[in-house]
Formats: sequence, C-alpha cells, structure tokens
Amino acid sequence: MPDSGPLGPPPRPQRPAPPAAVPEAAGVTAPGPPAPPSAFDFLAALHPPVAIPAPAPPRAAAPARTPDATAANTALQRILRGPTGPGTSSLSVIRGDAPPPPDPVLPPAAPPAEGQAVPGLYHHPVPEPDPVRVEEVSRRIKRWAEDEVQLYPEEWEGQFDGFSVGRYMVGCHPDAPTVDHLMLATRLMVAENALDDCYCEDHGGSPVGLGGRILLAHTALDHLHTTAEYTPAWQESLTSDAPRRAYRSAMGYFTGAATPSQADRYRHDMARLHLGYLAEAAWAQTDHVPEVWEYLAMRQFNNFRPCPTITDTVGGYELPADLHARPDMQRVIALAGNATTIVNDLYSYTKELNSPGRHLNLPVVIAEREKLSDRDAYLKAIEIHNELMHAFEAAAADLAEACPVPTVLRFLRGVAAWVDGNHDWHRTNTYRYSLPDFW
Repeated sequence: MPDSGPLGPPPRPQRPAPPAAVPEAAGVTAPGPPAPPSAFDFLAALHPPVAIPAPAPPRAAAPARTPDATAANTALQRILRGPTGPGTSSLSVIRGDAPPPPDPVLPPAAPPAEGQAVPGLYHHPVPEPDPVRVEEVSRRIKRWAEDEVQLYPEEWEGQFDGFSVGRYMVGCHPDAPTVDHLMLATRLMVAENALDDCYCEDHGGSPVGLGGRILLAHTALDHLHTTAEYTPAWQESLTSDAPRRAYRSAMGYFTGAATPSQADRYRHDMARLHLGYLAEAAWAQTDHVPEVWEYLAMRQFNNFRPCPTITDTVGGYELPADLHARPDMQRVIALAGNATTIVNDLYSYTKELNSPGRHLNLPVVIAEREKLSDRDAYLKAIEIHNELMHAFEAAAADLAEACPVPTVLRFLRGVAAWVDGNHDWHRTNTYRYSLPDFW
C-alpha cells in the first residue's frame, strides 16, 4: 500500500486486552485444594531434562559448573509454582487483577525440525511452534515488508523467506494471546535486521559513516523535537531508505499497543544496541581485535536485548517500570541477552568465515587473543555460553524469591521462553547456518 505520509503512523491495532485466565491443566494434583495455575507451569513445559553430549576437547576440561546452578533452576521452579496444600490457595502469587497466562495451545505432535544443536551447548528443547501461527505471521510480515515499507528489492526475496521470521517469533513468544501481538515483535525484529544488513553488514553496510546513519535512523524510534523550519526535512528523511521506513512503521504499530513506559524501555534498549554497533564498527575501521572481555562488553550492547524485554507487551500485560529497573532484574535481562547472542556467534560461525572480510565473533576473538586453535577456541566459547546460561537461571531464581510479584514471575518466564526459542530457531535454520566440523 502507499506510504502513510511523513509522520502519519501506519494503521495501529487497538491495545490488546490481557488474555483471560483458563482452568488449571488436567492431571495436576496436590494435597488438599489444587494450586492455581502458575506462570512457571508453562516454563516447566519448556524445560524438560535434556541430556547433551559434551565435546571432547584435547585440552584440559573446564572446571565443572558450580553445583548450585541446578539447585537454582530447581528453586526457580519451586518459587514460580507457588505454595500448595491445604489453606495455601490464598497465598498464590497468581491472583487478584493479574490473571495468569493461558496454558499453551500446542499443535499436534510433529517430528522435530531438521537441524543439529551445537554439541555440548547447554539449552532446553521447546515444542514445535504452532504451524498455523507460523504460517499466518509469515504471510503478514511479508505483506508488510513488500507493501507497507518496500523493505527489499525482488532479488532479496529468497533471503527474506530463508530468515524464517515467522517460526522465530512464534517460538520465542509462545504465550502471545493473538497473532496481532506476535506481529508487534515480528515487525521490530525485521526492522532491526534490515538496519543491520543495510547499514552494517551484507547489503551495502560499512563502518565508515555508520554513526551518522544510525543516529538519523534512531529518530524514527525516538522522534526529533525541533523548530518548525526544520521539521519537514526530518519528516521526509524517515521515508528515505528501507531501514528508516521499517523502523518508523514497526514503532508506530508498537506504540499503538504498548504503554508509554514500555515504548520508552524499547527506545532505550535500541540505543544500547546501536552503541554496540558503533563499537564494533570502530574496531573494524582500526583493524583492532579486542581482548575477550572487551568483546564480551561490546556484545552486552550489540545483542538481542531489545527482543526479550518486550515480552510483556507481546504477552498483553506490563511489567511496571520500577520492577523492570531493579538491579537484579537488569542482571537477569543482561545475562539472557549475553547468552543468546553467543548462541548466534556459535551458529553463525561457519557462515561468517565464508563471508568477505573478517567478522568478529567470540571464537575468532578467543583464538587470536588466547592463541588457541580454531577448534579449541570454539569449544571454549561453548563453555562461556554455558556459564552465562547457568548464571541467568540462578539470577532468575534469586529474583523470583526476592520479588514474587505476579508480573515479575510472568516476565521471567517470558524471558526464559525467548532464550529457548532463540536457540531453537538457530538450531533449525539450516538455510542460514551450519556447524563447523569440530566433532
């Protein structure tokens, strides 16, 4: 469809109502009156025990993870499940005006999608994403990309389809009440990747001048407030290239459904992401390979953080700003973003090695800075990921115990679901990724 004008927002859905409560799943019993449904019921379904073969590196094995990591995950299950037994129903954290999320509606059992998990990588398997939702999200996002924002030329269509963004977002947001909610995240994900490709990476990107391009694109998310004389030129700039058109449109839909606090949170997290892009670009311009800790610091900004932090908007509820800003919540979110981004480093390793130029990723930086073979550096990156994942789960358990508020518990479940869905998308996207031959 034609563009809606320089500042006129795209058609916006009404803010979705929170999902209604549903009865507790059948077959769950407890002494005395049954416990009400809890936010963790769904998270537990996402986290069945999984045996993962460990790699066998030639160097000395890394120290075993601390024994309290498993205990922390068990504690998280206990805390989010809530009290049970006679007389405890009134003590549940899921009550009052914060209804629990609906039980997941899973499609009929289907064979798992193709794709091999990185051997030794600590992760949790997830159910196959609902194929009906996947198909509908895929259809809608392609129509948006082609008709509303003119995102890509015809010759890029195969790459857009191969990204499998419908499967990605359905897998990462399994508690989204409707497809409209899923589309809020899907448009933003596609817009973020369009900017990365066109400004930084594969499709004409360059570190030269990146700061100016990103700053102007960021004004599509965080509007310029200036004089009447210069406002029209800024408004016109928002339609001048695909990333800005996508940012502007996706943010319009998002602010139509989010609270002002949620929208401002997202703008802040996108500023963090853009700062990470600029650090990586600066290193590319000076041909600098950072120390491992420096690379990990950059990746705390240039990472997936904006995606899991909107899980409440996509779920149709709000984590209040004061609870989101708690230092212990910020630690949980940071660890989740850091771990999921290293997942990307590991699965995209072969793809990046086969691309022109040198791409910094964690195995490459470890190999150069610590003088390890490519294989040993890759295996050490797996260990770093696993340590971050255990730290994420321990921090989530601590926060759930310290602040057992319904929205906090549901948000923690949503972030954990995003972490697991992100891994599953990387594992199954064989169009984009293949593993190195290290085993």
